[in-house]
Amino acid sequence: MVSKPSRNKARLQRHLRVRGKICGTAQRPRLNVYRSLSNIYAQLIDDVAGATIATASSVEKDFGAAGGNKEAARKVGQLIAKRAAEKGITEVVFDRGGYIYHGRVKELAEGAREGGLKF
Repeated sequence: MVSKPSRNKARLQRHLRVRGKICGTAQRPRLNVYRSLSNIYAQLIDDVAGATIATASSVEKDFGAAGGNKEAARKVGQLIAKRAAEKGITEVVFDRGGYIYHGRVKELAEGAREGGLKF
């Protein structure tokens, strides 16, 4: 019997391949995206120092809306852009985390651009 390949394992391989090519710095951190079935998460990461600068997710207490749809993803993108602006960050490197640039990942990116991040 042939077993079905794991989609998440393939995504992690794509993510590692992309991570070999991009790196976040203090001036231009990496905007990392993770999406689960019910929520979406974003982080600004300085890979040189190995530190997370800011985070935003649809799990936060004051978020309000359902977290597994495009509207929530756009809202998380705007939230991470606002928190980046508070830290004085305007440019980032976008890391889609092995996901295709479509749907919720695209909405998060567009929300971050609306909020003032450049990538």
